[in-house]
Amino acid sequence: MGTGRTFNKKPISRPKKGASERARRIETHRKRLLALGVSEEQLRTMNPDEIRKLLQRPKLLASK
Repeated sequence: MGTGRTFNKKPISRPKKGASERARRIETHRKRLLALGVSEEQLRTMNPDEIRKLLQRPKLLASK
């Protein structure tokens, strides 16, 4: 049995992120947004995609 390209592709040779990693990352993002001045009520209604979208431009949040 050879070691061809099949076993050298990244998703196969490197582990995927788990649910706990994802939850930890989202919690960190929430804390960052709270520090930037986003209200707790507003964060409760946002999904993770919206949270990541806001963090792409933190200077815009700080100026509001």
